[in-house]
Amino acid sequence: MEKALIGKKIGMTQIFDEAGKVIPVTVIEAGPCVVIQKKTAETDGYEAVQLGFGETEKKKLNKPELGHLNKAGGSLVSHLKEFRLDDIEGIEVGDVLTADVFEEGDRVDVTGISKGKGYAGVSKRWNAQRTPTTHGGGPVHRHAGSMGPTSSPSRIFKGKIGAGHLGVEQVTVQNLDVVKVDPELNLIAVCGAVPGPKGGIVYIKNTVKNITAKGEAGSSNNPQKASARVNPQKASARTR
Repeated sequence: MEKALIGKKIGMTQIFDEAGKVIPVTVIEAGPCVVIQKKTAETDGYEAVQLGFGETEKKKLNKPELGHLNKAGGSLVSHLKEFRLDDIEGIEVGDVLTADVFEEGDRVDVTGISKGKGYAGVSKRWNAQRTPTTHGGGPVHRHAGSMGPTSSPSRIFKGKIGAGHLGVEQVTVQNLDVVKVDPELNLIAVCGAVPGPKGGIVYIKNTVKNITAKGEAGSSNNPQKASARVNPQKASARTR
């Protein structure tokens, strides 16, 4: 069953597993999320749920937003996000989803807005190489250099790399492990980094990756492979 939540990035920390290994995790305040709207194939042509997260004041919402939220019981939320799920029969408008929707061992995709880096040049923004530093290169080693074509087509094609605003883009990190879930505090710890600054809004959903368990590694039957050659001097060959 597909699951989804809206959360807020708290920050990063470390967790020690049973073997004593350090696991870098990102702590996310996941929920509580209120189901604001439920879309079905009969009425909308597809199945989805709209979740609301965060509290706000009534004066910060306009009349269309208040009318939309009043249909769900009048919950004043600051963030709305629609998720397409494969099964929404057990979800109704007004339900509250908390962090216990996910369990330890689940794999999730986390989407957020990346940190803003301001106006950046081509070297930082696109990893462009420097211009020659000798033979009269001049003080322009980190500039873009010449990029205009000749008389045909006498213009620069769209999409050419250049200086500009870096960051503040939607980024999705896929296939992160849910290491720990705290239902009382509505906290989820996922292994690895999550896009965005501390306090940024993130969207958590089941991963789209197809996870298959790997089988045990064994020796190959192909005589051309090194794993199939028997070296009597090796301990692995004497134990076969």
